[in-house]
Amino acid sequence: MKIKYLTSSLLFLTFFIYSSWAKPSSGPSAGIEELFPGKLLDSDGKEVSKDALAGKTVGIYFSAHWCPPCRSFTPNLVKFRDKNKKNFEVVFVSSDRSSDAQMDYMKEAGMKWYTLPHRSAEANALAKKFEVRGIPSLVIVSEEGKTITKNGRGDVSGNPKGALKSWQKKS
Repeated sequence: MKIKYLTSSLLFLTFFIYSSWAKPSSGPSAGIEELFPGKLLDSDGKEVSKDALAGKTVGIYFSAHWCPPCRSFTPNLVKFRDKNKKNFEVVFVSSDRSSDAQMDYMKEAGMKWYTLPHRSAEANALAKKFEVRGIPSLVIVSEEGKTITKNGRGDVSGNPKGALKSWQKKS
């Protein structure tokens, strides 16, 4: 009787410990879901699952084609993202004048990342939440959706080889 009780107690304890340590392997965190509650689009304008952001550090990029400093920084961000796409993803929040201009900018600059619908309530809410006063602006958030830095642009420009590691340490 004692052995049976002990065995079931150990099984229960093992299950409890495993389930509290186990981390879900798929799906975005609740924090990411809160940041991006609406549609997430790919660079062709097609809706995609937010699972694409799961487990990644995310850069929220506020930019527009008509902005010369944006056109100067965007190629650096494209290279940085493409080198680090296993652990880093970008979501573009456009300040372009139209949805067509937004998508043209993404194609022209080689932005093979995600975006929010042009001038959507969610895009406007992100600009307000992060107090974006000028563009380009790159806000870095953890895989849980917590703000790591609002100076992602400076980090990518000044330390492209170490920026991602630095952000991951802070998350």
